Amino acid sequence: MEITTVAVLGGSGFVGRHVCHALAAEGYRVRVATRDREQAKEQLILLPTVDVETVDVHDPAQLPAFARGADAMINLVGVLHDGSGDRSFRAAHVELARKAVAACRESGVPRLLHMSALAADRAGPSAYLRSKGEAEAIVRDSALAWTVFRPSVIFGRDDSFLNLFALALRFSPMMALACPNARFQPVFVEDVAAAFVKSLADRGSHGRSYDLCGPRVYRLRELVEYVGAVTGHRRPVIGLNDALSWCQALALELLPVKLMTRDNYHSMKVDSVCSCAPPFGITPTPLEAVAPSWLGNRTPRARYQEFRAGRSGS
Repeated sequence: MEITTVAVLGGSGFVGRHVCHALAAEGYRVRVATRDREQAKEQLILLPTVDVETVDVHDPAQLPAFARGADAMINLVGVLHDGSGDRSFRAAHVELARKAVAACRESGVPRLLHMSALAADRAGPSAYLRSKGEAEAIVRDSALAWTVFRPSVIFGRDDSFLNLFALALRFSPMMALACPNARFQPVFVEDVAAAFVKSLADRGSHGRSYDLCGPRVYRLRELVEYVGAVTGHRRPVIGLNDALSWCQALALELLPVKLMTRDNYHSMKVDSVCSCAPPFGITPTPLEAVAPSWLGNRTPRARYQEFRAGRSGS
């Protein structure tokens, strides 16, 4: 069956915007479900084949209606910190996966692409990884033509990973770093989007899971030091031992805006790395090849040049 129309859950998020751009570039018609249509339209308005619809994806009555007429569904919804209501791991990962499968069945959508996470496991050390593993099981047990993607941490211009470190380093005289030896293999968001799009028309990807990683493994300390070097905010990085890492996670968990939680600490007990070949012939993008294009704008010299350019143009 030829796929022409794709229903996307989470299409206005960080990864979702890149996936929608990649789908539109390949000529797919895209329907994006969102609760805040005006905000999503601002992010996706320049894409002529993308329609944004006001839908509560957690409503089991609204989701099948949204899916009806699509040839495939992509579920990109996920939360990093366990919250309340539909922001909880159970609602956002497990229950939504179950509702997405049910909506595809009810609406006659044969194809489902699902975003999971590297090291997802129903017996994992964190609630995040366990909920992702349970969601994977729901998708795999469906009778749909499913494909699951399991990325390591995803980086890009608007990410909440490298940019978070850049912000912290800018305003801190030093960095007390929990889990400094946690290992990651960061993957570029555009490579993730390419994998989703390429799998749509690839029948060989039906019933398969793909780990998505970049070309290099880093320890967390190395990533923080790299961000400091690129942004011009080099700071001493003090790696915390296991007990202090747990204590820092607890303290940060109590802040109104959660920068880290004890569940994140438990997740980092498992290396987020893979040794498999990149799927669909995609050449992984090195972090160093693209990150300076946005992190470099945070340097004092870059800000001064921007100021001078603004003054000369006034």
